[in-house]
Amino acid sequence: MPYAFYFLKELQNLKVPFEVIITEAGKLVWKHELETDWQILKNFTSQLYEEHEISAPPASGSAPYKGMVIIPCSMGTLSAIASGSARNLLQRAADVMLKERKPLILVIRETPLNLIHLQNMLTCTQAGAVIFPAMPAFYHQPNSLEALILHFVKRIIQFLGFNEDTSIFWQGLKPNKN
Repeated sequence: MPYAFYFLKELQNLKVPFEVIITEAGKLVWKHELETDWQILKNFTSQLYEEHEISAPPASGSAPYKGMVIIPCSMGTLSAIASGSARNLLQRAADVMLKERKPLILVIRETPLNLIHLQNMLTCTQAGAVIFPAMPAFYHQPNSLEALILHFVKRIIQFLGFNEDTSIFWQGLKPNKN
């Protein structure tokens, strides 16, 4: 959830309009990992949906969304997307992104992975999703957990084309002065 929190903050800072869908499991994980109520999400987004709101705009291909990021994406959600089950708003919205050929980024968070996970990732990728594992980089030599998270989040934002922040680009190794 720290990735989700910083991702939303960065989108807000960039003045990128977005909406949020939260699942029941997401509410629990939000509270546990961030030690705050999930209702704080209302401060970040123009619209907050819960998973049971299956008739909300994200459930329709006629809604004008440009793409979707599921952060974090559990293996259960990945499995639902891979099978096309679409039993709640989050899963249906992901299904809509795939059928409309719009960007769908899945920030998976599990480790280790079993064969079923890998097959579900392959299926989602073949359907048009991008698997973007929650794997922080260290080449920028972060000096805090926040710097590590922010770098990862900025990579997603850069991947989506919303930010030209060059601080996240690999600059190559600095020559040894010895």
